[in-house]
Amino acid sequence: MAKAKTMFFCRECGAQSVKWLGRCPECGGWNTFEEEVVRKEPLTGGKNVLQTHSRPLPVGEIRQMADLRIPTSSPELNRVLGGGLVPGSIVLIGGEPGVGKSTLALQVALAMKKTLVLYISGEESTEQIRMRADRIGIRNDQCYILTETLTQEILRHLESIQPAVVIVDSIQTLQTDTLDAPPGSISQIRECASELQRYARQTGTPVILIGHITKDGMLAGPKLLEHMVDAVLQFEGDRNYGYRIVRVVKNRYGPASELGIYEMQQNGLREVDNPSEILVTQRSENLSGIAIASMMEGLRPLMIETQSLVSTAAYGTPQRSATGFDARRLNMLLAVLEKRCGFRLGSKDVFLNIAGGIRVDDPAIDLAVVAAVLSSGEDIPINQKDCFSAEIGLSGEVRQAGRIDQRISEADKLGFDRIFISKYNLKGLDRTKYKIQIVPVSRVDEIFQLLFR
Repeated sequence: MAKAKTMFFCRECGAQSVKWLGRCPECGGWNTFEEEVVRKEPLTGGKNVLQTHSRPLPVGEIRQMADLRIPTSSPELNRVLGGGLVPGSIVLIGGEPGVGKSTLALQVALAMKKTLVLYISGEESTEQIRMRADRIGIRNDQCYILTETLTQEILRHLESIQPAVVIVDSIQTLQTDTLDAPPGSISQIRECASELQRYARQTGTPVILIGHITKDGMLAGPKLLEHMVDAVLQFEGDRNYGYRIVRVVKNRYGPASELGIYEMQQNGLREVDNPSEILVTQRSENLSGIAIASMMEGLRPLMIETQSLVSTAAYGTPQRSATGFDARRLNMLLAVLEKRCGFRLGSKDVFLNIAGGIRVDDPAIDLAVVAAVLSSGEDIPINQKDCFSAEIGLSGEVRQAGRIDQRISEADKLGFDRIFISKYNLKGLDRTKYKIQIVPVSRVDEIFQLLFR
């Protein structure tokens, strides 16, 4: 009998060591090393589906895979993936418990009626999955359900069924006989993902992995897992909101900044074709502190509502709070308003909220944030048919935003009357093809004169 071998793994980044270390030399984390029993045995005898022979090929003889994508049943997921699933790729979907990862995966599997899909579950029984399938309301005889956690058994079933798409829920529940570590440990996650990666590469079958996340919002398991897969999708959403967001963290075969929006309903997830309509509140009267921004998420233009509240500090120390927006950038914009425009905000509480529970990173939302803060500070509402799209620099200049044509087209399509942009975006812009009035701005102090004169 082989002697058991122990190794120490960092639970934050997956680094390994032969002895315990107080601080990880890779990520710098303290007390993150855990001991695991590792005993890897060579696979001998029997037929192995992963045994193939490779040979080098000239670049010109390698076939292109642009037209070989497998489209899923969800246009939103197709957009996020860059057109569909690439044969032989591995996609990792992570999210908080209860956000709807399993519902999304099963709904996609059931809706692919002309594709043989194997849904592998290590967390639920077949009866539980059938109950969810009945709730979704889609019948598909090409979708097979397998409840198994041992990778050797899973590979045996894959060899016999030969599905076109494989879904694993979840990677943390799988284990392999080649290791003595418990399921969910760093070594088991890494080894199971490696076996599925070899299967995907050598058979050309796309594999979708569902992963858990930690309390810090990071994907559970070693950081190496994110490097092994081809695409990492973050499934976000608040239980208090009905909307779910699929955000791309990494994508080797498509854009890495796309966004897909779903709405959680009783019978599953519904795709939101026009997210701007749900992110902009329909109001019967004008209220101060509200401005509409035209932003970009990847290649997709969105109209989003920014809400601000400016009030006198009750205890002498002003508060700065931002929900869905970078708090440090908010402090920078407030400093620009005070330095360049003369607004005394040092003794004011400033609260900022991005409506709809979405988090934005587009710097072109700066102009809308400034307009909302000024509107709340002066208690003067902004016209509901006005929107903004520009970045603000430290010297108070209004900088140009990228893809301004798409931003203006989205605002024009939704019926806005005016859009405030940087005057540097006017170069090469054909203003005659838009019905919306384009208002150029060069400095931040001009916004106050144009809105509240």
